[in-house]
Amino acid sequence: MVNRELVIDVASSGISIALLESKKIVELSRETISGDFSVADVYLGKVKKIMPSLNAAFVDIGHEKDAFIHYLDLGYHFQSLNNFVLHNTSNAKKLAFTKAKMAEPLEKEGKITSFLKQGQPIMVQIVKEAISTKGPRLTSEISIAGRNLVLIPFSDKISISQKVSSNEEKKRLRRLIKSVLPPNFGAIVRTAAEGKSEDTLKDELTSLIERWYECCGKLKTFRKPELLIREINRTSAILRDMLNGSFNNIYVNNQSVYNEIREFITNIEPEKEKIVKFYRGKAGIFEYYGIAKQIKGIFGRVVSLKTGAYMIIEHTEALHVIDVNSGIRMKSGNSQETHALEVNLLAAEEIARQLRVRDIGGIIVVDFIDMHNSENKLLLYNKIQKLMENDRAKHNILPLTKFGLMQITRQRVRPELNIKNDETCPTCHGSGHIAPSAVFDNQLKSQIAYFVSKSEDKRLTVIVHPYVAAYLKKGFPSLRLKWSFQYRCRLKIKADSSFSYLESKIYNQSGEKLNE
Repeated sequence: MVNRELVIDVASSGISIALLESKKIVELSRETISGDFSVADVYLGKVKKIMPSLNAAFVDIGHEKDAFIHYLDLGYHFQSLNNFVLHNTSNAKKLAFTKAKMAEPLEKEGKITSFLKQGQPIMVQIVKEAISTKGPRLTSEISIAGRNLVLIPFSDKISISQKVSSNEEKKRLRRLIKSVLPPNFGAIVRTAAEGKSEDTLKDELTSLIERWYECCGKLKTFRKPELLIREINRTSAILRDMLNGSFNNIYVNNQSVYNEIREFITNIEPEKEKIVKFYRGKAGIFEYYGIAKQIKGIFGRVVSLKTGAYMIIEHTEALHVIDVNSGIRMKSGNSQETHALEVNLLAAEEIARQLRVRDIGGIIVVDFIDMHNSENKLLLYNKIQKLMENDRAKHNILPLTKFGLMQITRQRVRPELNIKNDETCPTCHGSGHIAPSAVFDNQLKSQIAYFVSKSEDKRLTVIVHPYVAAYLKKGFPSLRLKWSFQYRCRLKIKADSSFSYLESKIYNQSGEKLNE
């Protein structure tokens, strides 16, 4: 069984969430504190412009770019929702949702101009965040997701997840939900509901219905776009959608977030309360669990594999291209076909991981190393399908073409996560030029003299490269002793192998860094 752990790093700028499988990062998301316009948020928007040629409309929901909705995204029961919204935004006397009447369903071949007019209010839900130059993508088929159920207002259907294998369980769940679901509501029963008690499902359904009624209560005289339902934060959404029997530990470094998550877990699965653990270490939580180091190795144009193989990942406006390379000569005794298969299978594992970690969406074309054996091609195809079974994003994988290319489409609902790992050279600071090494000791001496003269603190610690540290402490009297006597200070030299040859850091007794 795969060991799954969630590590949550709370900082002033936002929250970073890493999902680990067997200590290896497979998903990474970052939620800024001011993150607006998220997937599943529900807005009361204003139709800005009708596009008959596209059979679509642009909607103002308060985003800097107008959001987009197609006729097919209006939803099967749009007329019922639209009549309800128009009545409650234009009449002083509000219409209760339970008294709303179901209208005729939309036809598949209809025209958007028959249902929307410029300037009218429309209730919409974000299904795809703004990406590049495009605004958010919308739907008017509103759904409110919970741990076990998804509530769908103005619907009359109850759907059961196909992953619920037992027919008896499907009948039980359908019968249970049908007995407690009020009029004008439909529902989707999620896989997590399998085996859940009647009370658990009833309580969750009641909570979802209350959220919808709160939304309806916000409908008033329409003046400007307004947020009606805020989707729960990314942390809780991941917990809601992913918490299962193999989810072993949740580590978080912030007390308030720890309390929120613990309460959330207690509400949905009390027996798993102990998996939430508060991290109190001095080192950063991502540093302690080895995530920071993994991130530096993941987000780059070139991704190294075992045995010297590597991949190159390129991003264009239209698609992503991944090129698999063997890197070094094959092992003796292996045929070219066997070697190609080994590298391709290794690359398939990393590709499945990269798509999830970077949240790469759209069209992905993978150029694997050429193989001639059709059985090997089928083996590779089956392997990557198996590896991507745990990917929550909708995806489609096509078999290898005769040119050795594999085409993958993956649902894209948020901008791709892209972390730049390039660092400015600490010696030249990006200029490409450094001072002569022969005068480095004089520069360091001048800095020490300056900081001693400007401060009452006469205890300094100088951190340099091990070679430089050895040079400063060599002989008797050493440069360290000479400078200590000359400037009447206590000087400590420390070596750090991560420093470049001409890099130095000077600290006072309080641990404050003095030089740039």
